[in-house]
Amino acid sequence: MSRQTKTFLMERFREMGIRPATRHGQNFLIDLNLHRLIVDSADLSELDVVLEVGTGTGAITALIAERAGAVVTVEIDGHLFELASEMLLDKPNVTMLNVDALKNKNRFNPAVRDAVAAQLAQQADRRLKLVANLPYNIATPVLSNLLAWEYTPHSMVATIQKELADRIVAKPWSKDYSALSVWMQCQADAEIVRVMSPTVFWPAPKVDSAIVRIVVNEARRAAIPDLRYFHDFTKAIFLHRRKFLRANVVSALKGVLEKPGVDEILAEMGFAEDARTEQLDVPTLLRLTELVRAQAPQWSLS
Repeated sequence: MSRQTKTFLMERFREMGIRPATRHGQNFLIDLNLHRLIVDSADLSELDVVLEVGTGTGAITALIAERAGAVVTVEIDGHLFELASEMLLDKPNVTMLNVDALKNKNRFNPAVRDAVAAQLAQQADRRLKLVANLPYNIATPVLSNLLAWEYTPHSMVATIQKELADRIVAKPWSKDYSALSVWMQCQADAEIVRVMSPTVFWPAPKVDSAIVRIVVNEARRAAIPDLRYFHDFTKAIFLHRRKFLRANVVSALKGVLEKPGVDEILAEMGFAEDARTEQLDVPTLLRLTELVRAQAPQWSLS
């Protein structure tokens, strides 16, 4: 198996007459110990179907294939797809897709869905995991959409921008706490495994990166009566998270629930007049959402 070092990449790119494509967020991880750490963190077995978004040259894919039952790996760049195809030629459990993983910011490409579904159907107790060095420009929609997908992942291990990792694990009142923090933490346990400097990538990005591990908590997820409603409502009231909570809720429910109705809900929750959205933890947001849903069941973000 070829080893994805900086020298190897530069030589192969020169041979093919190509350069890393910034529009696709191509930053290749060249620290081989970190390749191992990513795969080790996923705790893979023969029961796992792994989705990898961003095949790159196939170096991490090959490591995954040694441990997982099946791998569906997606690469948008035709040149990299060709390069990875050579490396993965002897990996029969790898399905390669030369497509954009996302149909749009809210949906996966149907080809990805079909490939994952086909592999999961091979065995009743198979489970889905994401393992990927995610391109920065699609990291948020990939992670977010997977938690709303019909095939709920068991876990996700990914390298992402450190700023995004900080938002995923952020707590109330912190500067990074956001609707994304709530969406991840309402249904999963998330941790930062390792922070990485730009020097471990080629080309080097301008920011630090991090490996995150997100493990879905089925009991926590099942306790949310309407996951989509909760997602949309929290997203709406976090648009201006530093404003007073009342103003955010009134704005989100404009045309659906009048101000007296909002005030009644906030009073029932026992919120002070100066309460802010950024101070609410996940259980509190769940209670608030259910009171709102009882009064405005047809509300939607769109």
